[in-house]
Amino acid sequence: MIHIFQPGQIDVRFPDVEEAEREPNGLLAIGGDLDPRRLLSAYRNGIFPWYGPEQPILWWSPDPRTVLFPQHLKVSRSLRKTLRQQRLLATIDQAFGSVTEACAGPRKDAEGTWLVPAMQQAYHQLHRRGLAHSIEIWSEEQLVGGLYGVAMGRVFFGESMFSRVNDGSKVALVHLVNRLRAWGYSLIDCQVYSAHLETLGAQQIPRHRFTTFLRRWVELPPAAQAWREEVAVYPEIPGLSKTE
Repeated sequence: MIHIFQPGQIDVRFPDVEEAEREPNGLLAIGGDLDPRRLLSAYRNGIFPWYGPEQPILWWSPDPRTVLFPQHLKVSRSLRKTLRQQRLLATIDQAFGSVTEACAGPRKDAEGTWLVPAMQQAYHQLHRRGLAHSIEIWSEEQLVGGLYGVAMGRVFFGESMFSRVNDGSKVALVHLVNRLRAWGYSLIDCQVYSAHLETLGAQQIPRHRFTTFLRRWVELPPAAQAWREEVAVYPEIPGLSKTE
């Protein structure tokens, strides 16, 4: 059953995710707004907004859920070679607006964008509150890749990534995982399946298992101080698994 948020509704609570539709998979609610309180309530309960231009806000909680456990990241030989060449520098939270703008840009395999201006503004608000973060990948002072998402407790909710050079978004993910492992994070939410994410170690798990993990990890003390203090991530990535 799809829940409808009435215009001006202040209550930011969501229905139980088990009420989400099977087709389309995970559609739970329509309407409401992108107020930070509603967004954080959504993430805390395994729900995220995803909609296109001229659509109402659509709230989703698909089953199964695609996740990446930081210790399960796969780094292929070709990606490891890119990392060893050290031609790409990674930074944290140095160009959040530029990353979201790039993520909203046109894609080779899709028309339009789901990252409409209202969505970008909402995540900028979370960034100013120290809850949304970006990884930027640079080549000779040019932004060539990156990703952004929301950090709550010990869970990072990945939202989008982009690449303007070969392996640009993959390098961003490797650097993100390296930092999250160092800071004690337990889970990266990748939301929906893609073959690209699967090659990097992402897997699908039942939604009830995902929400169990959220209850366990999302309320833990955050590693917020680490995000504020870490500015640059150096190219070497020690201790990551390597595909055969």
